[in-house]
Amino acid sequence: MAKKILVVDDDPVELRLLESRLTANGYEVALAHDGYEGLEVLKKEGIDLIVLDVEMPEMNGYTFLLEMKKIDAYKHIPVIVLTAHEENRPIFARRGILNYMVKPVDFEKFLTLITSLIAK
Repeated sequence: MAKKILVVDDDPVELRLLESRLTANGYEVALAHDGYEGLEVLKKEGIDLIVLDVEMPEMNGYTFLLEMKKIDAYKHIPVIVLTAHEENRPIFARRGILNYMVKPVDFEKFLTLITSLIAK
């Protein structure tokens, strides 16, 4: 059975690009356009990994992470944060976010990271 990845991003082009690339590599993909929708998808579907944009309207990636971590059933799900801002590295480290990539994403490195996180 294919592993399922939830992609949360407010950019429809980014969503479709990630969906296409992940599907082509054998993953099932669920999509959400903001943090609120992402939490709803988590409640309905068995998710193995989350790819999360930081800067989104409504509920941003940081708030999504805080809300997700409040629910015991979701604490174990690995998250890869995507950002357009390399300078946010210290902020991520302070918040315990170790798995992140700067856009545009190097897809080979991205797939390697996904594989390693899902295998744990």
